[in-house]
Amino acid sequence: MANAYINVYKNNPTAGGTDGTAVSTDDAFTSPISFTLDASQNESAVQKCAIRTETGYVTTGTTTITDYNDTDDRLTFCWTQDGTFEDSISTNNPITATNTIFYVKASSADTENPYTDTSIKVRVTCTIASV
Repeated sequence: MANAYINVYKNNPTAGGTDGTAVSTDDAFTSPISFTLDASQNESAVQKCAIRTETGYVTTGTTTITDYNDTDDRLTFCWTQDGTFEDSISTNNPITATNTIFYVKASSADTENPYTDTSIKVRVTCTIASV
């Protein structure tokens, strides 16, 4: 299920486009951002994602993308693939009905036992206005 005003997209979205698969927002995990990592190897992986509003809407002020329930600090974000990944990223540029690209990085540690963590969420905080 998608949000009526703004969504995150995965599956290699194109900057400025309207492609990608909407990430599920309903805890049904029908289309989650997912990573398969080998903790014994301290693996990490990066996925390209996008954020965009539905047609007829735009963000105003600051838009922040952060994690929720990431108690082990395993999920980080960056606006560029090769930049510095942080716990949250923000922009004052308006998010519109075309893709704004960002990157999500997941990491593992060899101190962890194998498990599937479905508690971590991507949280978007913004103000949305109709255009």
